[in-house]
Order: sequence, then structure tokens, then C-alpha cells
Amino acid sequence: MKTETINKLCCQFDLADLTLTPIHTTIDGAIEEGYLLCGHCNRIYPIVQGIPIMSPDDYREFRLEKPLLERWKAYLEGKTVDNFRLIATYDRDL
Repeated sequence: MKTETINKLCCQFDLADLTLTPIHTTIDGAIEEGYLLCGHCNRIYPIVQGIPIMSPDDYREFRLEKPLLERWKAYLEGKTVDNFRLIATYDRDL
């Protein structure tokens, strides 16, 4: 996915802008792997082999996305994904 593609995409549910987090890029700067995040509902859309996965939740399978999310833990900054939304993880011992 070319980085300028982000300007043509929005959240499929609330039409809010998305932010791009690239994880792997090609030599020419195309996004090979990463994710798009909705700033309004915190819905996360993975980018796999250069293709953003922007299907409605009913057509997504979390078990297929889970290995990617496990690999991307460092990029999620301590947050987890629940129901295809990025949520803060709180330390229960506090």
C-alpha cells in the first residue's frame, strides 16, 4: 500500500480519519505490513502484504488476525485488541 492511500481511506463504521502505523515497508516506501487506526472508535485495520483489511467486523475472523497482533505487540504500546478495537490495558495491581 502506498502511504498516500491513507488520504483516500476512512473508518468503515463512522467515516472518521485513520492513522497509519507502518511496521514493514518496501525499499520504495510502500507499506507491506502495519495497521490503520480509527481516531474515533479505535477500530484497528491490519495491513497484510500491502493490502488493508477493512471488512466489516462480521466478516473478520479474530483468530486469523491474532498472530499478527502478537507480533506487533511493541507497536501497540501496551494496548490490546478487543472486538477489533485497540484498548488500553490497565495494570490490575495498581
